[in-house]
Amino acid sequence: MQERDLYEYAIIRVVPRVEREEFMNIGAIVFCAKQCFLEVVYHLDRERLAAFCPQTDLEELQLHLKALQDICSGEKEAGPIGQLDRPSRFRWLTATRSTVIQTSKVHPGFCIDAAATLERIYRTMVL
Repeated sequence: MQERDLYEYAIIRVVPRVEREEFMNIGAIVFCAKQCFLEVVYHLDRERLAAFCPQTDLEELQLHLKALQDICSGEKEAGPIGQLDRPSRFRWLTATRSTVIQTSKVHPGFCIDAAATLERIYRTMVL
């Protein structure tokens, strides 16, 4: 039997009007220390988002999501946060915020393949 590794995940949400606390799931982020894994996936359904909140600036939202992806990957363009170790980047990405892009609380689990787990979470919680 294969050993399962501890992983943590959070759902990425768009919260166009923070005061209303309404949100739309658009992505997921998974961190697994033992597998040296930290990845984010997201999808902006432009039609659905336009119906949900027509005044949302989709281009700006896309830039912020790209920044999340760069931080997750440890890209130089991500600045000092992107140069932190994986656990620190995950903690920074999932910190509580009151902005248009937020994450859910962090949830733990056990997995054999972190990439497959990210895909399963993404399909279940976002698509």
